[in-house]
Amino acid sequence: MAKVLILDHSKSVRNILRERLEYEGFSAEAVEDEATASDMCEKVPFDLIISDTGCKVPDAGIPFIALSADASVASAVEAVRNGAQDFLTKPIDMNRLMQSIHRTIENPAPAPAAPAPVVRRSRRARPAEAEHIIGISPEIEHVRQLIDKVAPCEARVLITGENGTGKELVARWLHAKSSRAAAPFVEVNCAAIPSELIESELFGHERGAFTSAIKQRKGKFEQADGGTLFMDEIGDMSLAAQAKVLRALQESRISRVGGDKEIEVDVRVIAATNKNLREEIKKGNFREDLYHRIGVIVVRVPALREHAADIPTLVDHFVRTISAEYGARPKPVDPAALEALRQMPWTGNIRELRNVVERLIVLSGERITARDVKEYY
Repeated sequence: MAKVLILDHSKSVRNILRERLEYEGFSAEAVEDEATASDMCEKVPFDLIISDTGCKVPDAGIPFIALSADASVASAVEAVRNGAQDFLTKPIDMNRLMQSIHRTIENPAPAPAAPAPVVRRSRRARPAEAEHIIGISPEIEHVRQLIDKVAPCEARVLITGENGTGKELVARWLHAKSSRAAAPFVEVNCAAIPSELIESELFGHERGAFTSAIKQRKGKFEQADGGTLFMDEIGDMSLAAQAKVLRALQESRISRVGGDKEIEVDVRVIAATNKNLREEIKKGNFREDLYHRIGVIVVRVPALREHAADIPTLVDHFVRTISAEYGARPKPVDPAALEALRQMPWTGNIRELRNVVERLIVLSGERITARDVKEYY
């Protein structure tokens, strides 16, 4: 069970967030001042802090999400510069907050390191690591074959599929099996970045480009130079940002915000979305010319219910890996329990299956039974 610390001067905000987090299955603590938060962090191994920007987040190496009533660009930039994983405005959109919490806990960014002498490294340091794609069904084997065919070429790829199906994992394998494997694999979640910040995040900015831009900053395109840029949830990007991305892909050049110098970039773009972009084009929400630029090759990742035959293999994998994380012996899973899991709808796909398996490991007895599945699913 992930542990979350809420830091906010407002009692009502603390109570609302705590109730929602506990309802969602998190362990939550709420405090109103920085001193109490620091004491709590020394006693409890929190996975995440949710903090109002008016509070100082404890320097404990714990990822945090910033909340603010100030929706200005300056406030957002300041929060990101201070290390926030995400920036959300008040009143809080609970659905977006929950998405951000799950994303941050499951894929935390490295904690800021203490200042150290600058050591220049080659950008061809080491290949990106990717977990195995688990499954033996024809549907998953088809995805593997597509990866093997597409990875060596330079064609842009659009990965489609529902949330939780493993689109990021497919992107990592496309990079790992490409000629760019030793170069950077840089991710950007287009849905997690406020629209007013997306241009700076992608293309960087010059010093003084806007309030709080106290130094020059390279964007994701420059960071991925020579490697792969994975643009997740590209269907949620604003039309204005889409136009700038289109230009970057057409010309292989970008300009930082506040600058007039054009910078050449050598980047292979892999995009992903859970939306039907052709429908979004009809609605006027997505540019058709950008769709044809990013979708030279389309790889569809099937929903878990479409390859339910892989559920026993996935369950075995998750039982072993999660038990190892807990320092415990893997629990046996009854055949009836596996069959019960196969019958579930899995609207959250593989991500949901992993969460359910972890819940079963924690809450079941000596073995995982069909009754456990019925009770804890």
